[in-house]
Amino acid sequence: MTARVVIIGNGMAGARLAGELHAREGDRKVTVLGAEPHRAYNRIMLSTLLAGRVDEPDVELTEAAGHGIDLRTGVTVTALDRSAREVRTADGERIAYDHLVLATGARAVVPPLPGLDPADLPERVVPFRTLDDCRRILAAADGARSALVLGGGLLGLEAARGLANRGLTTTVVHPRGHLMERQLDPAAGAVLAGTLAGLGVTSQLAVPAIGVATDATGVRLDLADGQTLHADLLVLSCGVRPDTALARAAGLDVGRGVLVDDRLRTSDRSISAIGDCAEHDGVLTGLVAPAWAQARVLADVLTGTDPLARYRPRPVVTRLKAAGIDLASMGDPVGGGPGEELTFTDPSRGTYARLRIRDERLVGAILLGDNPAVGTVIQLFDRGHPVPTDRRALLLGRALGTAAAAPASSPALMPDGVTVCQCNSVSKGALVRSWRSGARTVDAVVAATRAGTGCGGCRDAVGGIVDWLSQAESVEVTR
Repeated sequence: MTARVVIIGNGMAGARLAGELHAREGDRKVTVLGAEPHRAYNRIMLSTLLAGRVDEPDVELTEAAGHGIDLRTGVTVTALDRSAREVRTADGERIAYDHLVLATGARAVVPPLPGLDPADLPERVVPFRTLDDCRRILAAADGARSALVLGGGLLGLEAARGLANRGLTTTVVHPRGHLMERQLDPAAGAVLAGTLAGLGVTSQLAVPAIGVATDATGVRLDLADGQTLHADLLVLSCGVRPDTALARAAGLDVGRGVLVDDRLRTSDRSISAIGDCAEHDGVLTGLVAPAWAQARVLADVLTGTDPLARYRPRPVVTRLKAAGIDLASMGDPVGGGPGEELTFTDPSRGTYARLRIRDERLVGAILLGDNPAVGTVIQLFDRGHPVPTDRRALLLGRALGTAAAAPASSPALMPDGVTVCQCNSVSKGALVRSWRSGARTVDAVVAATRAGTGCGGCRDAVGGIVDWLSQAESVEVTR
C-alpha cells in the first residue's frame, strides 16, 4: 500500500523534507501544501535580494519533482482532522494522510504600537520575513531616500545594509543597549555599530518605539526619549513567532512551538513537526541548519532508511555576511563561569574578537571584521578539538609557534572531516568525493552536495576547493 505523507509548508524545511523523501527508496505519495503562491525559496538570501546583489531566480530552491510528488502552491490549510487523518483546505478540499508533517514556519512579529494594526499595515510599513515582504520593501524603496528599520537583530541589520546598499539613508532603532544582543557582547555591538555607520547605517540604541504614524509624505516613528524620526519607509524586524495555530486548534501539545521528541514526533504519533514551528527539548531552531538536519532525520525515520535515527542538535554558528561586514558568533560567548577569556579589539578597523575556553575546548566566540583565524575557530568549535597552546594565534590569526592554530593555507592541508558548509553539514571530504564522481565545476559540486545553498557564506571556500582539485594532478586528502 502506498504511504501517504502530507507536508504543510513549502518553505525551507518542508521543501527539504520533500526532497529527502523523494531521494529515498519506497512506495509513497508526498503531497506538499504551500500557502505562498511561489516556488520554494531560500529565505536567508532575501537580504541579498534586497541589496540588489541577486535576482529572484537566484533565491529559488531546487524542489523535489516527479513520480510520487504532488506540490501545490497557494493552498491554505485551515484545519486538521486527527480522527479522520485529513487536512482541510480553504477551498473545501479534504486531503487524507497516513503521516502528516507540520512545517508551517514562523510569522513576523508586529509590535503592539499605536498606529500599527497587524491585519492592516500601512503601505509604507512592511515586515521583513517573506518574498512578498521583500517585494513590498523594494516597491516602497523605489524612489525613496530614507528608511527606518525597527529591530537590531540579525535580520534587521541585513535589511538595513541592503537598503543602504540601494542608496537609502538608513537608521536602525533598537530597544536594547547594543546590537544583536543575543549573539554579541556590548563591546562587539559597539564595534559593529561603528562599522555600520561607516557603511551608511546609523543606530538609535536603548530606546523603544512608542508609536507610528503614516501619511502621503512618509512615516513618523515616535521614541520613548521624546525623539521623532521621519523616513519614507519603515521595515519591521522585531522577531518571529512559531506558527502553531493549526497544531493548537487540533489539540496537539504546544509550548512556544509545537512540542516534538527526538524523532520529531508530536503528541500525536502520526504527526511530526520540523523547522521554525517545532520546539525540541525546550529549544526553537530559527536557523536553516537545524531545520535541514531535522528533515534528514525525519526522512530516515518515515522511510525506514534508519528507524533509529534521532535528532541531536549541533552547536550553532551564526554568520552575518553583508557587504562590508563579516561576523561569526558561536556557542555562549558572553556567559560567565570557569575558564579562560581572551579579547582583542581594534574599533578603528572594525575588528573584534572574543574567545571563551573551558577544559581546553572552545565554548564560545565572537569574531567581527578582519579575523584571518575565523575558519580555524569555527572548525575547533564545530569539532570540539583542543585549542592551541598559543592562544594569540586564534585572536590574531597568526601561526605563532603552532601549526594547529593557523587556518589551512591550502585545501591540500585541510582535513577531510572539516565542515565547509555549516548549513548543510558538508565536509571537505564530501566535496572531494563529488568532484571525483564527475562534478567538475562549482555549480556541479553545489548541486551534488548542496554546499553553499544555505546562507551562501561558504561559496568562496567551495570555489577554492574546486579550483585546487582542478589544478592538482593527483589529490591526496589529509585526515
